[in-house]
Amino acid sequence: MSDLGDFSPSVGEIERVRSYLLGLQSSAVTALESSDGGAFLRDEWTRPEGGGGISRLIEHGAVIERGGVNFSHVMGSKMPPSATAQRPELAGASWQAMGVSLVMHPRNPFAPTTHLNVRFFIATPAHGDPVWWFGGGMDLTPYYGFDDDAIHWHSQARAALLPFGDDYYRKFKAHCDQYFFLKHRNEPRGIGGTFFDDFNALGFEQSFALMQSVGDHFVPGYLPILNRRKDSPYGENERDWQLYRRGRYVEFNLVWDRGTLFGLQSNGRTEAILMSMPPEVRWQYMRTPAPGTPEHRLHTDFLVARDWV
Repeated sequence: MSDLGDFSPSVGEIERVRSYLLGLQSSAVTALESSDGGAFLRDEWTRPEGGGGISRLIEHGAVIERGGVNFSHVMGSKMPPSATAQRPELAGASWQAMGVSLVMHPRNPFAPTTHLNVRFFIATPAHGDPVWWFGGGMDLTPYYGFDDDAIHWHSQARAALLPFGDDYYRKFKAHCDQYFFLKHRNEPRGIGGTFFDDFNALGFEQSFALMQSVGDHFVPGYLPILNRRKDSPYGENERDWQLYRRGRYVEFNLVWDRGTLFGLQSNGRTEAILMSMPPEVRWQYMRTPAPGTPEHRLHTDFLVARDWV
C-alpha cells in the first residue's frame, strides 16, 4: 500500500462507492437472468452490529444450478482477526466494509463456475488517520477446458486493467494464481483471472476507477462463455466429473478463503456468506483421470500456470 498521508474518503465519496456497487449487483443479476430465463430472489437483511445487505439468489434454474450476487455494507467497532493478520497495527480499529460478491455454479458441466468480488474497506484506529483500500477480482473455474473460453476470459481481465498501466494485468494475474491455489493439494482452483487487495496506490479516484473497471468487465467476460456452453450435450460421466471437481471449490472456500473467514468472524450473515457453496458435490478417494481424456487435459493444460493472452 502507498503512503497517502492523512487523506480520508468523504461521506460523499463513500456513498459513490456504495451506489456503484448496488448498480453492479443489479446489472449482473439482469444479465444472468437473461441467460437463465429465471428470476433471482431478493432478500434484504440487517446486521445487529451495524449495516446489512441485499442477497440475490437463484437455485434450480434452467442454466444456473445455484448462484448468488450479494451486496453488503457492514461496520463494527473492532476489526476481526482475519482482517488484521497482515495488518496488526489496525487491531482494535473501528471499520466499515462494502462490496459485491458473486458466485455462479451452472448446471451444465461444460459451463464453468465463476467468482467476482469487488470491495472497499476503511479502518479507523483509535489514534491516527483512517486507512482505506480497494480489493477484488474475478476468476474462472472450468470443469472441462476450452482454449477459446480461457483466452476470452483473460482478454477481458487484461482489458479491465490496461487503462491503468501496462503492468497491472501481469501483477494481478500472478496474485490471482497465487491466491486461488489449494496448498493442501498443490493445484490451482481454476484458470485464474485477476485479483488485488489492499490497493490505494493510484489515489482514491483512480483506485476506485480500477475497481469499477474490473466489476464492469465481468459480464462481458463471463456471459459469452456461459451462453456458448450452457446447452452443450452431456452425460452422467461429465456430470460425475463436475460434482467431483466442485469439491475443490468447497475445500478452497472453507479452508483458505480470507473473505469467508472475515464474514464469519465479523458475525456476517451465514446464509449470504455460504451462498458460494455448490448445491451438489462429490468426493472420491484418489481419483485420477485416464491419460488422453478431456478430464485429464483439464489438469495438464488448464490447471497450470499459463499465459493466456
